[in-house]
This record gives sequence, C-alpha cells and structure tokens, in this order.
Amino acid sequence: MLNELHIENIAVIERADIRFERGLNVLTGETGAGKSIVIDAIGAVLGDRVSRELVRRGAEKALVTAVFGVEGVEPWLLENDIDADQELILQRRILADGKSSSRVCGVPVTASQLKDLASLLVDVHGQNDGRQLMDERRHREYLDRFGVSESAIKDYQAEFEKYRAMQKELKQLDVDEVEKERLSESLRYQIAELERAELKPGEKEGLVSRRDLLRNSEKLTEALDEAIRLLYGEDDNAVSMAQNAEYYAGKAASLVPELGSTLSSIHDAAFALSDAAETLRDFRESLDFSPEEYDSLEERISQLNKLERKYSRDEDALISYLQECRDRLDTIEYADERSAKLRRELEAQKKQCLRAAIRLRENRKQAAKDLEQRIMTELRELNMPSVRFAVEFAPLEEEPGFDRNGADEIRFVMSANAGEELGRISRIASGGELSRIMLAMKNVFAEKDPVATMIFDEIDTGVSGIAAQRVGEKLYSVSRGKQVLCVTHLPQIAAMADSHYLIAKEERAGRTYTEVTRLDRDGQRMELARLHGGDNITLTTLASAEEQLEAAERFKENLP
Repeated sequence: MLNELHIENIAVIERADIRFERGLNVLTGETGAGKSIVIDAIGAVLGDRVSRELVRRGAEKALVTAVFGVEGVEPWLLENDIDADQELILQRRILADGKSSSRVCGVPVTASQLKDLASLLVDVHGQNDGRQLMDERRHREYLDRFGVSESAIKDYQAEFEKYRAMQKELKQLDVDEVEKERLSESLRYQIAELERAELKPGEKEGLVSRRDLLRNSEKLTEALDEAIRLLYGEDDNAVSMAQNAEYYAGKAASLVPELGSTLSSIHDAAFALSDAAETLRDFRESLDFSPEEYDSLEERISQLNKLERKYSRDEDALISYLQECRDRLDTIEYADERSAKLRRELEAQKKQCLRAAIRLRENRKQAAKDLEQRIMTELRELNMPSVRFAVEFAPLEEEPGFDRNGADEIRFVMSANAGEELGRISRIASGGELSRIMLAMKNVFAEKDPVATMIFDEIDTGVSGIAAQRVGEKLYSVSRGKQVLCVTHLPQIAAMADSHYLIAKEERAGRTYTEVTRLDRDGQRMELARLHGGDNITLTTLASAEEQLEAAERFKENLP
C-alpha cells in the first residue's frame, strides 16, 4: 500500500506531502490544477520514463519519494539484496537536463529493477487503457491473465518451439544447388587447411615457451656455467667448503653435545648444495640449442598465428571449428536424406502442435465462459443492464493453422443495447462504455492480482448521471480489498471517497503554485458543491452535496 508521497519541483508542484490511507482516495480539482501531475509523480518514482519538462521551471532538480508497505515484495528485496524494515522507500531524482537516478531504501537501482518492483506495488489504469481495450491483439493476453492454465500455455509453447526449430533447420537444408556447392567447396578448403596444420591442444603455449628459452640461450648457459663453477667447479667451491665446515662442526659437536642440532643443519645445507649442483649440471648437459630448431619454432608459431587471425579464433577454438566444418559438410552432403527425414518429423510435430493447441483452446474457452459471466455481472452493476459480452474464437486460416500463441484469433465482442448483434468493441462501445468495461475487467483481474494499490486516472471519461454513480460505487467496492487512488471530475465518484484530496493552484509573484489539501467533511461538501455548480456555490448546491454524501454513507453502511 502507498502510505506517503513527497513531491518537489514536479511541474507546477513546488512541494507537496500527501499521506494516503486505505480504501478509496479521491483527487479532485479544476482542470489544469495538477491532479494528473500527482499520478505522473507516482509513475516517475515507479520507473516511468521522464524528461526535463517534468522539472519545475527554474529548479535544478525534481524529487519524488514514495513510502510503501513491504508486504508482497519480500522476495524482490531478498533477490536484490536490499534491506527494508517496516517501510519500502522509493526515490527518484530528476535533474534539469533530464537525467535521473533511482534508489530503493537508499540503494541505487536500475530502471529494469525498478520496473520489476513497480509491478508488485501498483496497477495503474491510465486514460489510454480504454484504447488498449480496442486493440484486439491484447484480448488474448487479457483472457490468459484471467484464468488460462499456465501449464497449458507452456506445454503448447514447448511444442511450438520444437516445430519452429525443425522449420529453421529444414530451411537451412533447402538451399539451391549452386549455394550448396559453394558452401561445400568453402568447407572442404577450410577442412583441408586446418587438417594440414595438425592442430594439437596446448601446442602453441609449449612452442612459445621453448622459443623464448632458445632466444635467451646464451645468457642461460653463461649463468648456468657460473653457478656450477661456484658450487662445484673449483677447489674452494661452495660444496667442498660446506663439507669441510660439516667435518669441523662434527669434531666440535663431539666435545659439546649441544652443537648437535647445528651440525645437523650444516649437514643438510651441504647436501642441498651438492644436490643443487648436480641438478644444474644435468640441466646444462641436457641443453641442445641449434639455429635450425629456433627457425622451425618461429615458422610453426607464425603458422598458428595466421590461422588464428584468419578464422578469428584461438588455438582450442580452431580445433572445435574444424569439427564444426566437418559436421556442416556432412549435413550438406547428406542434405537430401536429412531433408526427407526432417519433413516427416516436421509433419508429425505439426500434429503435436495442433493437439496441444486444441487442449489450449479448450482451456481458454472454459476460462472465457467464466470471464463472460463475471464481466457481464460487473457491467450490470455499472448501469449497463442490457449488455452482452462474449469472447469470440476464430481458427487461424493460414498454414500451418497455428502460431506462437495458439490456433485461434481471440477477440472480445459486445452488444451494449437489447436487440443489437454482438460486434467488435472498437465499433460499438462509446467512451463511457469503454471506461466501464475496463473498470469491470480491472475489478475481475484484481481478485487474482497480489498488487495492493490500484490507480485510476480519470476513469470517468464519457460517464455521467446514474452510470457515474455506479462507477463510484464500484470503485468503493474495489477499495474494500485494495487501496484505490482515483482522479475524477465527477461528484458521484468523489462522494464515495474515504479520503478526499483537493488539488488547487494559485499565482504568487508571477509564478503558479499547486497545493494538495486533504479535506474534512465540510471541505468535501464544499468541493462536491463546486463540482456540481462551478464557482456558483449556492445553498441548493450545498444541500445537493450534503444529500450525495449522506447517500454515499448509506451505501457504505448497507454493503455486506
């Protein structure tokens, strides 16, 4: 639930602090006062795209902070390694040049992280959602969200992906003969070149190491010779001197037993020096340098480097690529046989897809029946008593008779008035009807949606009279299970508010300022009177506003 919203320098709002409550929160005010700016600010802190135009003129930056409860987002917090106690604090900072940054509980987050979090916190119904309802490409998505088995969808999509993979492979096989020959020649050439190279894993590393050894052979032999000379090569060498020291230390230890450990150390040192001298001498005798070997190493390394540059692969990848070329050549040479086999497999997979599509269709039709009944019940409660709503299935006609979404085109159809045929929503529904259909769908979907807060930005488009009253009652009913924020111009909706906020603007020193005020009972009555009669607030409009508030209170009391 959205508990608090802090706004700084967003459009005409210099500063505002709003504490939202449970239930139905309504925002009203004159056109242009900044009602939708509050919704835009919420959108901004939830990761919507922002621009420099959102920053108040003359300000260096804008800031939006929203405080939510943590219920329902604990897995997201754990996954993103963010700590939150009892409150989830979201912050969006927007600079005057349009750049922005976001934080959750003080931790910087990316736009994609924020979008994922926002989907768990708020469901926003904007003014363009009615237009989305007319987009028949979205209808299948709406139906699947309502109640189609996720396993049925996944089973079908798995079969479809197998079909697509076979199609792709068959298409690669079905190249013309000229192209096949060109590819075959190219692969044969590459295979021959790589086979001649007789590539071996790790060879280049060993060659480079040996070459570097040969490159420094003169310095190496000089160093070895000198080390051997000092250790073993002269009368007063290190080994003989250590052995002499061991002899005399032994004589001393025979007189002073405490020197036994020292004698042992000298003995070990003499042995280590002798062993080192033998190792150096053996290594020196094993050296066999020749200019011919060095030239051979350089030639082989150069050959490997050229192949690596030519094929843009390192040594190990070249070995893998050789096998890949062999496999591709085999595929081309046996393409006719493989193609015939694959066509048979593709036909069998097509039948598998159709069977999975039929199972998905039946699942969707069952969900469609439930959706139709629920939507019609909701719409009758929204003063559309003669409405008929249906989900229409039309088989796909083009081969193969299915696509990635199934084997049917799915669209919503309706009849708003008795005696009229069912027709496409885009051709039949008025603006007010679209708003009510969308509200009905939102209410139905909300039952399975864990999101705790729903926002409706001017849901009352095209609605008036009794229909507006029913919309207000429906919004209140929804708010008993969800927190609802609603921007409206209609007194019938505003009267149902649990918390009513007035958005008002004024000019001071040549600048426009917007203030957000939570209304008490008298303030709510005055605002309803203004919504009824504009600036001309009379005793009659005040009485009418009072009657409307009392009627709303009775409606709330009589709900089960």
